[in-house]
Amino acid sequence: MRIGILNSGGDCPGLNAVIHGVVGAASQLGWEVIGFKDGFEGLLPPGDYKVLKPQDTLGILKLGGTILGTTNKGHFAAKVGKGDIAEVPADIVSKAKRTMDQLEIRALIIVGGDGSLTTGLQLYREGWPIIGVPKTIDNDLRATAMTFGFDSAVSTVVDGLDRLHTTAESHKRIMVLEVMGRHAGWIALWGGIAGGADAILLPEIPFDTEKVAEHVKQRDAQGHHSTLVVVAEGAHLPDGELATIAENAGGEVRLGGIGEIIARRLEQLTGKETRSCTLGHLQRGGAPTALDRILGTRFGVMAVKLAEEGRFGRMVSYQAYHVDSVPIEEAVNQLRLVEPDGEMVKAAKAVGICLGD
Repeated sequence: MRIGILNSGGDCPGLNAVIHGVVGAASQLGWEVIGFKDGFEGLLPPGDYKVLKPQDTLGILKLGGTILGTTNKGHFAAKVGKGDIAEVPADIVSKAKRTMDQLEIRALIIVGGDGSLTTGLQLYREGWPIIGVPKTIDNDLRATAMTFGFDSAVSTVVDGLDRLHTTAESHKRIMVLEVMGRHAGWIALWGGIAGGADAILLPEIPFDTEKVAEHVKQRDAQGHHSTLVVVAEGAHLPDGELATIAENAGGEVRLGGIGEIIARRLEQLTGKETRSCTLGHLQRGGAPTALDRILGTRFGVMAVKLAEEGRFGRMVSYQAYHVDSVPIEEAVNQLRLVEPDGEMVKAAKAVGICLGD
């Protein structure tokens, strides 16, 4: 039997671990794996792919990114504008299906986020043998308790905060660190708590910059003359707007700039010298953590098991320390957001972290 795999959407640490898991498990069954390059685009005639053998995955566990390449643009983009969803045109689907048929692909494993899995759901409903593997560093899919790449992104935030601590203390400054998190603030919350942030601003919790400034003043009065603020890129400004860079042709609007906005405002309100820093794609790059390597491998193995059992239209899921699966239709468009009164937020507040509310 021959199966296919592709990575779609943004890259993240752990994608190669999934490929490693798929190829390893498939080879044990005597199956051949076809890796399509640059996401769904590799399916378009004449097809851009390579055969993946176990020797092709040697040493890739430690590598960031993906050996297959990926894209969040092109003919298969399912997200347009601000969260709107568009179906892939029928002629594009037909062309891609010809490649599938010519290569005799009996199962197609799609490793991607909400947008990519939305495309996968459309293809499954049109008769394709689809299996989904969730991929998002934001960790915001409700159908799985954790996604690979998240732990690596949080580790990058913690490393950044560790470095900012020393320069902030030396100059008695406020340092604002902008991190990824379009709809959900999990990276900011986990990274902020682990990295010793003094204030964390999230998309889920409306914040008042003046309350953050008051927190800074209280710290000064207590003899703590430096303050670290972590803000998720998708946190709403006090007027309810999002900070954006530009419209992203063929995809969602590009977020960014809220860190600098918050820094300027805090400097005005406190009179303290303030600097901002944006981690950006540093959170997507680099070697995956041990947790992400293991989780990615387990996801890949489960995807092959689903193919072996003919359980198509399902997405690999991690719940209660166990890897299983759920229907893709129950997974897409269902975000897992930070609960404003949840245990994590309460823990942050209990140790004196300001959420700006």
